[in-house]
Amino acid sequence: MMPFVDLQALHAPLQEELAEAMRRVIASGRLVLGPEVAAFERALAERMGVRHVIGVSSGTDALLAILMALDIGPGDEVITTPLSFFATASVIARLGARPVFADVDPETFNLSPEATARAITPRTRAIMPVHLFGQTADMRALGELADARGLPLIEDAAQAIDARAPDGRHAGALGLAAGMSFFPTKNLGALGDAGAILTDDDALAATARVIRQQGSHPKYIHARLGGNFRMDTLQAA
Repeated sequence: MMPFVDLQALHAPLQEELAEAMRRVIASGRLVLGPEVAAFERALAERMGVRHVIGVSSGTDALLAILMALDIGPGDEVITTPLSFFATASVIARLGARPVFADVDPETFNLSPEATARAITPRTRAIMPVHLFGQTADMRALGELADARGLPLIEDAAQAIDARAPDGRHAGALGLAAGMSFFPTKNLGALGDAGAILTDDDALAATARVIRQQGSHPKYIHARLGGNFRMDTLQAA
């Protein structure tokens, strides 16, 4: 059997660097969020060309927090693709909203703008394409469609770090917000679960930072529901 991913081979030349990161985090006593997470957020934001990166616990929680920040809930519909991992649709359903599947383009296997247009109803609250196989969805056409309807365009970029659109922009910098995953087998893998929210929208970024901390701001004052979506410091390191 040929393994799909060999994490032992991947990590072998990095053993000392990984051990040093562990030692540094343990010595700091800052095991959740903290300077290591802030440094990773800054580095990823610069790399992706976005204003804000919010480190979270997984790619799934990144998408969930974005939908929560947009107040999507019961009675709402979110258009997405059925050709994706379960989490793309499940985060919509978890909030009581309805995932509406539109077909994919037969050339790229990414969400079809034409099929998306046909799927829009008065209940549609967002469009969530997925970038697959190193190719971005047709974000120009989907963006024009979303703008014309006043809908947010959310990127599931869980497996698309460093993928580029035809205009050279990075996946994750093409819509209102994006979710990325750093699950160990992803293009950029952590030593466990981790993810990130990417956005240029100041208000959405501020809301997402509150949501990842149980909806708390300031500490122990909970103005809204959130989740325990914080990035583990070791993963950032």
